[in-house]
Amino acid sequence: MKQVKAGIVGGAGYTGGEMIRLLINHPGVELSFVHSTSNAGNAVSKVHADLVGETEILFTDTLQNDIDVLFLCVGHGDAKKFLADNSIPTTIKVIDLSQDFRLADKATIGNRTFVYGLPELNKTAITKAANIANPGCFATAIQLGLLPLAKAGVLGEVYTTGITGSTGAGQGLSSTSHFSWRANNIQAYKSLQHQHINEIHQSLQQLQGNDGMQVNFVPWRGDFTRGIYISSVIDCGLPLDAIKELYKEYYEGHAFTHVSETMIDLKQVVNTNKCLLHIEKQGSKIVVHSAIDNLLKGASGQAVQNMNLLFGLEETAGLKLKAAGF
Repeated sequence: MKQVKAGIVGGAGYTGGEMIRLLINHPGVELSFVHSTSNAGNAVSKVHADLVGETEILFTDTLQNDIDVLFLCVGHGDAKKFLADNSIPTTIKVIDLSQDFRLADKATIGNRTFVYGLPELNKTAITKAANIANPGCFATAIQLGLLPLAKAGVLGEVYTTGITGSTGAGQGLSSTSHFSWRANNIQAYKSLQHQHINEIHQSLQQLQGNDGMQVNFVPWRGDFTRGIYISSVIDCGLPLDAIKELYKEYYEGHAFTHVSETMIDLKQVVNTNKCLLHIEKQGSKIVVHSAIDNLLKGASGQAVQNMNLLFGLEETAGLKLKAAGF
């Protein structure tokens, strides 16, 4: 298998830690460096205790240019600043996990243009791209539940609720990420104004146009560490069997998104790059449930999936992971 040389910037956070775990176990990757200014010289396993015995890599504050791909696991706004402040050769492909380049009107910086990296929507474009804007975690889960309906042109107004684990807030402590607040607690936040709504609309409009389609999204903070569970309610006159056939046809050939005939639960997807879907219908309304791991299919796993597509590797390489089902 072809060896891809990779570097990571922002390796100390949750997504950086998952990126390291995936890449050091990927059969087609050589991880050249992990950049972290605040941890330079420290062992990666000192920050990410789950990697004790897995790697001897040390964090560095020096960038290397003899790589094929650079993963940016930095905060929103920091990826744009990093690329503006550092001269990265255009021969190096960039996969950015922030929201800086996801929208079409913000997808270019200097001589780099980013392709929106949702493989179930843009696989062909991804294989030909030089730079990838990795989708948001909530955006991924919601879009995968709605894309087949958008392609069929039957999406109208959508009412979506979703709950996420505490790792979605990153490692920095705040009043709503502290254990004593999260434990035995649930809270809605950013109702109808979450930052992922614009990229969701962009993708759905790519398939259906702007024909009366609107997603109304209320996110929730949950009392668990990782995973996202979404329920979207849509008016749809099609019979349930016809709806299921739309989903079967749309996701044929997509390795990580599966429609379940039985109700799904979060444990089926945690620690995997999967998205599981389940569809119900009552009267004229359908409910599409979707579940992903926010740190994998919602972040680092999807970034590796995009890397595989960029470099002609098997799409599932390094991502055949078992769910923590019990």
